[in-house]
Amino acid sequence: MIKNFIERVGAMNCVMLLVVFSIIVFSEYLYLSGKQLDAIFVAFWAPTILGFMNYLKYKK
Repeated sequence: MIKNFIERVGAMNCVMLLVVFSIIVFSEYLYLSGKQLDAIFVAFWAPTILGFMNYLKYKK
């Protein structure tokens, strides 16, 4: 199942999705630990990375 997903999506995209997921988890940790402004700053990285992935995907 996971191997099929990686073949369909691509290995590099899977790595980037794991990075985005870890950024979201880290942002939640910061928010719950009381550092709300830091959490908001870090949370903006995830959509930026996803947007960059889309840009590279459709740039042909």
